[in-house]
This record gives sequence, C-alpha cells and structure tokens, in this order.
Amino acid sequence: MKKCCSSDLCPDLKWHRFHEASPKILMAKDSHSEDDSLKGALGAAISAFRNEIFLFLSRVEDQGKAILKSQQLLADFDAKKLSDHAFKRALESTQEALVTPPWVSFAVRPRPGVWEYIRVNANTLAVEEVTAPEYLQWKEEIVDGPADGKVVLEVDFGPFKTSVPKPNLTSSIGNGVEFIYKHLSAKLYNDRESLVSLLEFIRLRQYQGKKLLLNENIRTLGLLQAVLTKTWDYLSTVPEDTKYAEFESKLQEIGLEPGWGDTAARVSETISLFLQLLEAPDSSTLEKFLGRIPLVFNVVILSPHGYFAQDNVLGYPDTGGQVVYILDQVPALEREMLKRFKEQGLDITPRILIVTRLLPDAVGTTCGQHLEKVYGAEYSHIIRIPFKKEKGVLRKWISRFEVWPYMETFTEDVAKEIIGEMKAKPDLIIGNYSEGNLAASLLASKLGATQCTIAHALEKTKYPDSDTYWKKFDEKYHFSSQFTADLYAMNHTDFIITSTFQEIAGSKNTPGQYESHIAFTMPGLYRVTNGIDCFDPKFNIVAPGADMNLYFPYTEKERRLTHFHPEIEELLFSGVENEEHLCVLKDKKKPIIFTMARLDKVKNLTGLVELYAKNPKLRELANLVVVGGDRRKESKDLEEQAEMRKMYELIEKYQLNGQFRWISSQMNRVRNGELYRCIADTKGVFVQPAFYEAFGLTVVEAMTCGLPTFATLHGGPAEIIVHGKSGFHIDPYSGDQVAQILVDFYEKCKNNPSYWETIAAGGLKRIQEKFTWQIYSDKLLTLAGVYGLSKHISKQDQQGINRYLEMFYALQYRKAAEAVPRAVE
Repeated sequence: MKKCCSSDLCPDLKWHRFHEASPKILMAKDSHSEDDSLKGALGAAISAFRNEIFLFLSRVEDQGKAILKSQQLLADFDAKKLSDHAFKRALESTQEALVTPPWVSFAVRPRPGVWEYIRVNANTLAVEEVTAPEYLQWKEEIVDGPADGKVVLEVDFGPFKTSVPKPNLTSSIGNGVEFIYKHLSAKLYNDRESLVSLLEFIRLRQYQGKKLLLNENIRTLGLLQAVLTKTWDYLSTVPEDTKYAEFESKLQEIGLEPGWGDTAARVSETISLFLQLLEAPDSSTLEKFLGRIPLVFNVVILSPHGYFAQDNVLGYPDTGGQVVYILDQVPALEREMLKRFKEQGLDITPRILIVTRLLPDAVGTTCGQHLEKVYGAEYSHIIRIPFKKEKGVLRKWISRFEVWPYMETFTEDVAKEIIGEMKAKPDLIIGNYSEGNLAASLLASKLGATQCTIAHALEKTKYPDSDTYWKKFDEKYHFSSQFTADLYAMNHTDFIITSTFQEIAGSKNTPGQYESHIAFTMPGLYRVTNGIDCFDPKFNIVAPGADMNLYFPYTEKERRLTHFHPEIEELLFSGVENEEHLCVLKDKKKPIIFTMARLDKVKNLTGLVELYAKNPKLRELANLVVVGGDRRKESKDLEEQAEMRKMYELIEKYQLNGQFRWISSQMNRVRNGELYRCIADTKGVFVQPAFYEAFGLTVVEAMTCGLPTFATLHGGPAEIIVHGKSGFHIDPYSGDQVAQILVDFYEKCKNNPSYWETIAAGGLKRIQEKFTWQIYSDKLLTLAGVYGLSKHISKQDQQGINRYLEMFYALQYRKAAEAVPRAVE
C-alpha cells in the first residue's frame, strides 16, 4: 500500500483532511441573507457537488502559487459531471484566479462592468467574499513576494464620484448623457441655487467680447422670467419669418442679446423652452434648449504622436486610423457649427485647431509646417508645435511610447500658441489617445474649458498582463507612465466618447478597454482599487463615419474616379515586382480578398496571409492583396520590422507568388477610396483580421464602398457588422475557421450570384443608418453643451477630485515620465 506523504500539497492527505472536515464550516455566515449572493450560490453548489469540486480545487492548488487565466481553469474542470450549476457558471464568468495554497481566489465578472471577488479553501471548501484591495494584494505577493510591511500606494477615485447618481443597467452603459439630463433637470427642479447657476451659465455666453443671449441687465431669476414672458408675448404678434435683425434692438433694450434664433419663430420657440425649464424642469426640455443656444465657438483637438498630415503619411509608424478619424471629424464638426450659428442668427466664424507635434525631419510631408489648413474646411487648421530638448527642438519622429518626458513642456507651449492663434480661450478641448488626453486634461484645467476624452485604443488591453508584469514591459513601452496618464485623464475629463460599447465594457466574455481600469495592480508602483466605473454617466457612445466624398458605393458610376484606374490597375495587376509591390497575380479574373492596415502585430496582416496560404481551396477561389508596411524605406519601428520579416518568410514558405500581392502602404486617401471600389468590381471582399480593433474605420470605409466585409469580433467591428446580414464576424485567433468562412462565402456566391450583392447592400444600409459624420457632429456638440453646464453647476463638488488628481500627477506621473529616456539625435 502506498504511504501518504506529509505535505499539505499531497492529494491523498488533502482527501483525508477534506472528509474529516465538518460540512458546517463550508460557509462563514454573515448577518444578511446570502441566498442571492455569489457566496451563497457557491455554497449551495459545493453542498451538491462536494467531491467533484474538492478534486477540481485540489488540482488547481497543486500548481502552487500562480495567476491563472479562465482558459487554464476551465481546462482543468470536468464540465460533464457538473452540467449546470452555480460553480460552473462562476468559473465561466471568472477572468482570473489566484492560487495561494490552500486558498484559490476568483475574480468573477457576472456581467459587463461588474466584478466580484471570492475565495475558496481547497482543503475545507470554506467560501469567503473578499475585497478588491485584498485580491490585488495577494496578486502582488505572487509576483513580488510578501510586502514585509511596506506601505503600498492605493489609488481610489470612488469616494469622489458619489455626488452624481449613476445607472445600474448594463444597457445604460455608454448612454450617460440621458442620465445627466435627468440628473440636472431634477437638480434644477429641487434646488433653486441650481437655477441661479443656470442663469450664471447663460449670462457667461459671449464671443470675442460681445455678449450673447443675456446682458448685464438680467441679474435675477424673477427678472429673467418677466423679460422672457414679455418677449414671448411680443413675438406672438410678429410674423414668424421676420428676421432677427428687425427686432434685435427692441430685445436688447430689455436685456436680451443675439443667439436665440434667426427668425421670430425660432426665437419664440427657444424662449418658450427656457420658460418651461425655469417653471418645471424636465430632461427633454433641457436637451432641446441646450441644443438650440450657442455654447461652442472654438475647439482644440490634441493628437501629438505619429506623423500628422493630410498627405503622404498614412501607414507610417503610429500613423493610421486616428489621423483619418480627426481629418474626417473636423470638417464635419465645422459644418455643424456653421449650421447651428445660422439657425441661432449669429454671424460667427468657428475656429478648430488640431494640435500635433512639429517634425522638422519628416521630409516629403507637411509635418514640418507650423500651420496648415484642413482640407474640406474653411476655418480649421493643423498647428504643429515641437518637442523641446535642453537645447533646441527634437527634430525626428519618436514612438508614441517615448513621448512622456516631453509632454508637460509641450502642453505649456500649446497653451501659449492656441491663445495667440485663436485670440480667445477654447470652449471645448478634445484629447486623442493617451498623451493627447493627458495634454487635454492639463489644458482644460489651465484654461477652464470643457474636456472631451477619446482613447481610440488603451494599450492595457492590447498587451496582456502589461499591468501585472509592467517591469518587464517598461524599458520598451514605458507603461508606468502611460497607464498613469490614462488614469489621470479619464478621471479628469468632463465626458468620454467611444465608438462602441466594447471599448467601455467589452462583451459577455471579454472585459472592455476602460473596464480593465476598474481595479488592477502594478506591483511595486501602486494598486488601483477604483480607477474608473463603466456605469459612470460621463461615458457616451458616438460612432464616427466615413467621408462620403471619398468613400461611396462602387455602383455610383457617374462619381467613379476613373482617372485613377490605370494607376490602380498597375498597383494590383502589374507583372513588375519592386519596392511598391511584391509578387504578382496570375489569374486576374479571380475575386480579390483585400486588406489595408498598418503592419504591426495587433493588426495581424501576417496572420491573414498565413491562414490564406494554408487553405488550398481559398487560394483556388480568390487572390489575396495586402496593403501594409512601407518597403520603399527602412522602417524605424521594431514591431514593423519583425512583421516584414515574417511576411517574407510566409511568401517563401508557401510559394504565394501568383496568388498574392503585397503592396506598400498607400497614402492617397482619395485614390484609396477608388481602390476599395475597384476591389468591389472584382466581386472581392474586405477582411479586417486584427487581434483587437477599438473601432475599425477601414471597416466602415469598405462597407460604404459596397465591399462585403469580414472583420474581427474583438472590438468595435462586432458592433458595426450584423453577422450574416451586413458582413461577417471572424475570430483572428482561429485562422482555419476564418479561412473556412471565406471559402463558404465564395462557394455560396458561386451557387447564388446575387448573394454577394445582398451582403454588400446590407453593409451599405447599416452604414447609412448608424455611421455618418453628420450624426456624430450633432451628438458631439450637444454633449459639449450639457457636460459644460453640468461642470458649471457642480464645480463645488469637483474640488476634492481635482486636488487628488493634482497630487496623483505630481507624485506618480511626473516621476514616471522623468524616468523615460529622452531621444538621442
């Protein structure tokens, strides 16, 4: 007979101890009912499946101290024996587990944005609820060993968020403005001081020193109501189409200034809404009223990293969708501002400045030009400001991961430049990506502007475990600076817009970008116990679109840019191989599987090439064309260099020449629009194979041009596409499956020639209904107004978090940024 060992890790000994344990110790009862709690549900499951759960936890505990992902846990779990019960459901919702024998702790995510922490004793099966700080402390000990009494900085923004109620339903995530309208209208209804704050907010409206809406004569709520009532009565006697100029002087005498409307009818409607708001505030009236009055005149948009220009830069390192997003956003925003000014009866010129970094050495681009007018806009410009060195300016490009030691001085320079250029302070400051949002926070604080945050991509979710093992990443990526900047900006900003729900709170099984900042630790640096709340009403989903002047359906023959066709024919089908295009397509009659993106690991272009190369049937049915990377010059980006080497290896290994074409990055957006349409002419498709994509602007562009689109289900494209109707979701982690989906599509098209048109039409319909820049611009300006009012009314409540953020910036961010090496030229 085998002798039992003495170790606590021995399964035989644990089995003996387990059977000696009394069932009474399974649960340590609290004073409240546990029937509906996770702890109570697990206790009931353990009672029903005691032996099976004990054996499972024993196998987990045998691994010793460890951090386990959900896949590792489920691989050890015998689901057949435990078909449908609370323990299995908890495991399926578990994102991570900590093994600290004899305890196994679980980070359970029952639904998006909601996390619970619990631990189970593998010997006794006792179940305990634990707090986020406790869970994170155990995680730190697994990574770095015992703290030995060392004090760990704990970052908790939760106490500062209690003044504004928040929704609880998952469906409310990303629709914060509706909640803010309700909260503000209730505050206006119940608190007369809030109505006084509303009056102050309206009285502050001015443009270039000229008062708007109300002048200094209106000082009390009583006088305001009397004047508005008198004006409304007067306008009821005036023809509706009477221009404002005809009665402007009469209104000015009693205290009203321009901005109420361009005609008697519109002025009357706006004043009626204001009277209703003062009498009986409600969310609908508040929304309508704020949408009609002038609130935003000058906008600053920050996007420092990469090569920001309008020509000859797309595809360069750190230069892709964000640049396209902003260059499409700005003309649309300007058009919406002009439209609103006209309706408000104002002869005002809006001003939008895109602030980026000056790159004197970016030859062949305008990145070295200080001021540049934005295409398609009249009053919007790109202004470029250099990073400063101890002596002179930094002339060369540096990676987005290396900008941190320059940001504070850069922001100070930006403040001086924009005031000088605009001759006024901005009303709205929009940050983009981590360093742009940091700069926006510092500027908004300095200038008193409303702040909007757009992350585009938060690196924490793109690089798994980059928080837990930040020390391994920091030399290359400097995440200690970036994650600190992200936390600072997302808690400082007035409102956050995202393109999709997934950016905020992920999907059923995968946490979102912002959600990953709820609670996490960077061992040895600090512990975040309440970083952000996905239910915070500052979150709003505002999806962008595609520039309809560049991207339109391939079927609109009269609009087609046929003068580009010879160039595109050369690009796709030329028998010449050179630095712009490598490999040739022998059978020009086959449809083209097309993709276009930066050549980096996350975009996964080489993954698409590999899945295509491995599937003989797919290679028989279609050609593959990849646009990405720039073979015309030596890349400075290490990740791009690695992906280039992999691409060459795949071409050689699978003998792809004849069915595959690799084209260097294409920077002419106008021609790229026609390129999409030429791919559609071949009855081709567009594939977006990224491991993660925050939104997916190329997906929108392709669908707008009429291309059936297959896009990653990890991130925004899952919300853009309705699977099987307006395109298809693909999982880039399952290459064989993706290849089969493409094969099935083309087989179906062979049997039913109209199927291709059906999917293409479904994609176009989806875009027209949900993803246009006109819808986007209207929402953005409306958000700026309501969050600006909210900030004004609740400014007393913000003092605490502002002080906390100042301390966090000074003690954590500045220290981390100073440790990042400066570039050597």
